[in-house]
Amino acid sequence: MSQHLTVVDHPLVQHKLSIMRDKETSTKSFRQLLREISQLLAYEITRELPMTTKRIETPLEPMDAPVLDGKKLALISILRAGNGLLDGVLELVPAARVGFIGLYRDERTLQPIQYYFKVPEDLSDRLVIAVDPMLATGNSSAAAVDLLKEAGATNIRFLCLLAAPEGIQRMKEAHPDVPIVTAAVDKHLNDHGYIVPGLGDAGDRMFGTK
Repeated sequence: MSQHLTVVDHPLVQHKLSIMRDKETSTKSFRQLLREISQLLAYEITRELPMTTKRIETPLEPMDAPVLDGKKLALISILRAGNGLLDGVLELVPAARVGFIGLYRDERTLQPIQYYFKVPEDLSDRLVIAVDPMLATGNSSAAAVDLLKEAGATNIRFLCLLAAPEGIQRMKEAHPDVPIVTAAVDKHLNDHGYIVPGLGDAGDRMFGTK
């Protein structure tokens, strides 16, 4: 992908996102909508996967049919909210390898603190897609990409539901080689580092916690 930022403005994506933003939307509906949107976003972020051909027999004649080339991609969920996007993308690409990065944000400093890291081997040979619903300050996202690069990843993309201008700028400064795909860019961050207008805490709304 050549663009650093891609906003998927497809009508279905925007409609579903608006329902998710509504504070009256139930936990069950929020989870289902996140799964649906993640598949639509995954369609965009995987648009340039390498292809080759494979000789097959159709019911009418042989043909050289297009198939994916190279090693299977790796999906990396930034816990815990990333799992909501992960589930949907996995339905679209069920053979993908999966990894997890555990980060939480210090509410006082807004800096990320790592507590878990487990990713597939051979990241250098795979397209790596990191998923997290919210790109807010960008600190956790940048830290996650740091860890992936330290583990050998060289072809990384970042998939999120919402992004703030501050987070986009932070990622561009820290990792200009990592394209971002999102459903919307909101106005700004508030004093607590939450995206405005946003949709609240994605993890809390997804899991029914506070």
